[in-house]
Amino acid sequence: MTTLRRTRIVATLGPATDADNMLERILREGVDVVRLNLSHGTAADHEKRAEAVRVVAQKIGCEVGVLADLQGPKIRVERFANGAVILQPGQPFTLDCRKNAPPGDDSRVGVSYLGLINDVQSGDVLLLDDGLIALQVKEVAREQVHCIVLIGGRLSDRKGLNRQGGGLSLGALSDKDRADIKLAAQLRADFLAVSFVRSAADIEEARALLREAGGAAAIVAKIERAEAIDALEEIVDAADAVMVARGDLGVEIGDAELPGLQKKIIREALIRNRAVITATQMLQSMVEAPIPTRAEVLDVANAVIDGTDAVMLSQETAAGKHPDKAVAAMRRVCLGAERQFEPTEDMSPAAHRIDRSDQAIAMSAMFLAARVGVRAIIALTESGSTAQWLSRFRSKVPIYALSRSAAARRRMLLLRDVTPVAFDPSDGDPAHVARAAVQLLFSQNVLSVGDLVLLTHGDHTGRGGGTNTLKLLHVGEDGIAESLRDL
Repeated sequence: MTTLRRTRIVATLGPATDADNMLERILREGVDVVRLNLSHGTAADHEKRAEAVRVVAQKIGCEVGVLADLQGPKIRVERFANGAVILQPGQPFTLDCRKNAPPGDDSRVGVSYLGLINDVQSGDVLLLDDGLIALQVKEVAREQVHCIVLIGGRLSDRKGLNRQGGGLSLGALSDKDRADIKLAAQLRADFLAVSFVRSAADIEEARALLREAGGAAAIVAKIERAEAIDALEEIVDAADAVMVARGDLGVEIGDAELPGLQKKIIREALIRNRAVITATQMLQSMVEAPIPTRAEVLDVANAVIDGTDAVMLSQETAAGKHPDKAVAAMRRVCLGAERQFEPTEDMSPAAHRIDRSDQAIAMSAMFLAARVGVRAIIALTESGSTAQWLSRFRSKVPIYALSRSAAARRRMLLLRDVTPVAFDPSDGDPAHVARAAVQLLFSQNVLSVGDLVLLTHGDHTGRGGGTNTLKLLHVGEDGIAESLRDL
């Protein structure tokens, strides 16, 4: 049997994946979900790429999820009159908050957020271009923020700006985001990522706008503001998934705090039954190089060992020289880390909230899987909810989620340990459906004669939210499922 990769791979599309049959190559290398970065490109670009993904996925016989990622209200410096400037430590530099600020030079530049003058004060440190340049505020006067350069460097058009420690008051959804939510609905995206989330209210607003536009995507909360850490529990509860967006988060909270917070966010997501993506510069050197650095390998592996559901490639695939090699490297590292992974899941009720039947069934299945030598867990699921609960209880036993809903199967592509399989339980009799499910996996060489499997389902197969049954089955001749009488 082929070794299953348990951790999911998200890859960003862009100019590098548009050419030379590269899209097909990265899908064959193992991409589970593609990301459309709505910060760049036109609506036509995203429509073309989303359609191409579906065409190629059908051609090679796989399912691929589509994640639309909102730009969010990222603060940026405006443009310079004569191109990039060099800032020297100790020199004065002004951020111009006037509506019609002139093009910048080496003494000043306009900013996209005119309310910056209300959010900063003398002594604050402002970080530009992902922290490569640092300014200290000396005075705020007449729509201008006067600063001294602490860390100099090359500053070019439209680079990002953060306040060290967070605290900027602009909302999570810009006018562009509201328009792009409608675009995400038109694209039939499976996931919608909301940038710079501050609270659960930001998630609910995005979900309401998406549903109003006819979209059914799962909502991904990007944790990249210092304020989001303070409201982490409510944000995770409100979202369907979370993303550890390490770029802006690292700038706001500082590099030294980032590793611990990454682990905290992953742990919180698992406890609260949410999928979690770890993102940003995971294989950054592969934008240029054909192989990753050892530090990058360790970074990806540590995220996998910590329990992340998915790891994400950004510039590596969108604009890099080797998108397919980056995906292949990510796949290899995930598989290697998974071989070293030893689940230490606490199955005691105190470690998990149990208030639903499907959650209780999932916990029971994982308890048995850890103590009986089962080959696989089979979840008959309409919505994917049972499979999601199963994936929260870490185990080395693969989970096969059988569903007739293509949308549900694509959403499950973000869940660690879960392999979605198309299956239509047309016969409502639970016993017949169970036999058909086992025989399907037997025919796909997933199961062999003599294997033990756990199967979960509801009394009424094909209906969402009703999983209440757990069976331990033996695979007999020709893949016939037999009830187990003795262990």
